[in-house]
Amino acid sequence: PVEAMLGYLQDNFNPNNPNTKGAAGGPSDFSSLELRGNSRYYSSSSSSYSRYGLSAFSSSSSGGNNNSSGPTLSHSHPTQYTFVWQSLHLWCKVQRHMHKLWVCADLDLLSTTTSYHLYNTGQGLNRVQQCPKVARVMRNLLHQTQQEAKSSWVGLSVIHLGDRDVPNALVFIDKYTQIPRFLNPIVSFLRSLPELYHGDPIMKQYIDNEFGSAERLKMLVLCDYFKHGFDGSGDDGGSCIDGRLTSSWNWTSRIAKKKYYHAFMLSGFQGFDGDFK
Repeated sequence: PVEAMLGYLQDNFNPNNPNTKGAAGGPSDFSSLELRGNSRYYSSSSSSYSRYGLSAFSSSSSGGNNNSSGPTLSHSHPTQYTFVWQSLHLWCKVQRHMHKLWVCADLDLLSTTTSYHLYNTGQGLNRVQQCPKVARVMRNLLHQTQQEAKSSWVGLSVIHLGDRDVPNALVFIDKYTQIPRFLNPIVSFLRSLPELYHGDPIMKQYIDNEFGSAERLKMLVLCDYFKHGFDGSGDDGGSCIDGRLTSSWNWTSRIAKKKYYHAFMLSGFQGFDGDFK
């Protein structure tokens, strides 16, 4: 599903000009990925902000009183496109190397040389333990992604491990195994949309009345996810490596409030946690 979403990004959005149709000739109504976050946060492309790694603490640096559920990043269309492209490429590599990360996670958790401590991380009492083997693999995958990007890295390259955000290797594995769970339903909906639209005259009428066409509905979903699934929202959201994943997971919690939610439901969507029939 990560590769499929990467394909949707490249086929339907122009990396430089939001007013130009993508490779697939998608309509320009939802072609801009420009993002305007809350003014109390900095842009992830800000040199001084990135240099000192402040976004790693974006949810707590405001004293904990501000709502972190909204967008916290401000990006132009080209910057947001690159930010999403780089994030999806990194996720592709993580998924392909998940077997290796699993082994490293077991070794880190059972290590006799790396001790752990019980801390209240804000999400209850957690076993906080350094993960040197997982960290080594992740740094290598991140370095490969940065080399393949052939452009400046957007956002921070901080990998949270053994801290408040990702206390130990087991939590890390759990977070990254969620990626197919929230991307698969999106891909399934987009792939089923043509059949849904052309196979039922009532559905066709509904989609035309509400969204204009199936193509416009597709672009609405893609644009919304590529913007607000990577907008720095969420408790530990931001432009760091872990924050990108948190933002996407946070997006799934708000899908019931989206205009296209009923279209998702009519396609057979039941949620991001599997089939409970």
